[in-house]
Amino acid sequence: MTHPATDAPPPPQEAVGPLMRSLSVLRALSTGGGRQAVGDLVRATGLARSTVDRVLSTLARLGYVRVEGRDAVLAPGLLELGNAYLAASELPDRLGPAAERLADALDESVSLAVPDGDGVRFVHQATRRRAMSLAFRIGDLLPAERGAPGALFAADWDEDAWRRWRERRAADPTDAGFPTVPPRRDGNSGTGGPENFGADFACRDGNGGTRSTDPGEDFASRVEAARTAGWSLDDQLIEPGLVAIAVPVRDPHGRPVCAVSVVSHTSRLAAADLPTAVLPRLRETVAEMERTLATPAPPLPDPEPSATRHASWMRASKQELGPEFVESLARGLLTLTAFGTGRAALPLTAVAEATGLARATARRALITLEHLGYLASDGRLFRPTPKVLDLGFAALSGLTLPEIAQPHLATLVEQVHDSASMAVLSGTDIQYVARVPTVRIMSVNITVGTRFPAYPTSMGRVLLAGLPPAERTAHLSRTKLTSLTQHTVTSPERLATLLEQVDEDGYALVDEELEEGLRSIAVPVRARDSRVVAAVNISTHAGRRSPAEDRDAFLPPLRAAAARIEADLRTAGRFLRVPPA
Repeated sequence: MTHPATDAPPPPQEAVGPLMRSLSVLRALSTGGGRQAVGDLVRATGLARSTVDRVLSTLARLGYVRVEGRDAVLAPGLLELGNAYLAASELPDRLGPAAERLADALDESVSLAVPDGDGVRFVHQATRRRAMSLAFRIGDLLPAERGAPGALFAADWDEDAWRRWRERRAADPTDAGFPTVPPRRDGNSGTGGPENFGADFACRDGNGGTRSTDPGEDFASRVEAARTAGWSLDDQLIEPGLVAIAVPVRDPHGRPVCAVSVVSHTSRLAAADLPTAVLPRLRETVAEMERTLATPAPPLPDPEPSATRHASWMRASKQELGPEFVESLARGLLTLTAFGTGRAALPLTAVAEATGLARATARRALITLEHLGYLASDGRLFRPTPKVLDLGFAALSGLTLPEIAQPHLATLVEQVHDSASMAVLSGTDIQYVARVPTVRIMSVNITVGTRFPAYPTSMGRVLLAGLPPAERTAHLSRTKLTSLTQHTVTSPERLATLLEQVDEDGYALVDEELEEGLRSIAVPVRARDSRVVAAVNISTHAGRRSPAEDRDAFLPPLRAAAARIEADLRTAGRFLRVPPA
């Protein structure tokens, strides 16, 4: 959710009204956590139900939203908008590896954050997995005063920026516009300078006692201290127990482009200990990052530019959906995807060429997006801003592989009328992580979490075939091959030959080897780096058709479903870690 705007200028004459209204629906859905009843979206935006329905139909056509019953749900495809900004910024790609190394060296979570108005937005997270660990997501927005990076960025604010900060705090005294952070406990706010806000924010000090302070009260003094020291401390400004220290990363011109924060907990380090325990290594990493920024980036294009949906695609969509397709929304979002690696700033002509839009159409879309804050311009070049991450990125950043797969498995089951599943390799077993059963008198009763030996199952053979040859051989040497039915292959040599064939064919069909009467066919699911990370299958009763008939009937829709899962996984995995379960 974006914090309340103050003194919002009126839209320029060239702004596209339907695009502005449509984006309000997408923002409302993102603010609601990624799933909202359509009726709630109508109330949140103040738009007519017919308008909201048209917007959702268009977003569904783009692959950005699914409509499930009465609910609208953000879909993984929407992440391509945030990916465009992150790729254009180059910060996760160029500085992320150093952040990961720092997190490993310190065994603490490390964040990269950028300024966004009077807020701070995260663009990379290298987290440690603990019972108490960092819970912020890429795309989350914090008030500048509620964290270490904000004081670093505010050191460059002019009086207008300070005025907007004061107005925002007066308009939102509990930080309700920043749902990522706990609210300030009451709405009392003072007047005057940036340090004079008296809302009661309670937290515990490093000795276990309770102190009461509003992070805004001493913000100006913390900004001045950060300007002098070159680093900033967060002593439980966000929530009790959470401490951090941050240092700015500057470009070759000396301008801060981001801040690196090391985040810990008072159970591990008190705030007063961070400068001694963390700051030397943190400064070394920042120096490394600044050397990286001083080195020209390799002239590599974005490996998967998103702006491939051109005008002919939109015309086809308009013809198919008719008035239910909001063409101006599709054009506007398509414009955002013109940016990416090697395309951080583009003139109007380049945007029009990348999208296939007419110059006049692209110009109006760019002007509208600039007015809404999603683009910035120097009068000739346009560049995406961190606000693009407001469009659902944080809400989708916790997606798991099963969550990505589930709707595609449901579509597959509707097509084939048999059960479909996804599994991952777990030791010498497969473990089911997603499943959509079909309704039949005689059906296969398997639940998520079920484990089977890998060797006599179709998904297991696909997963084993996807291993490097040495790993595959080692895996088979650890596996006890036992006959589960009269058809089970137990010969190591025969199984090795079958796995080579599965690797070549790209699918596995297993007929009654796990259980009498059970036949299944599986295909791999590959990540962005082409590794096989999961398998999906269709299981059926062996008595209905011959193996060849099942292969011909099931393999095409199964491969199509796997391809859709892979497409979503490629988008989600560009800057996010997608856990297998």
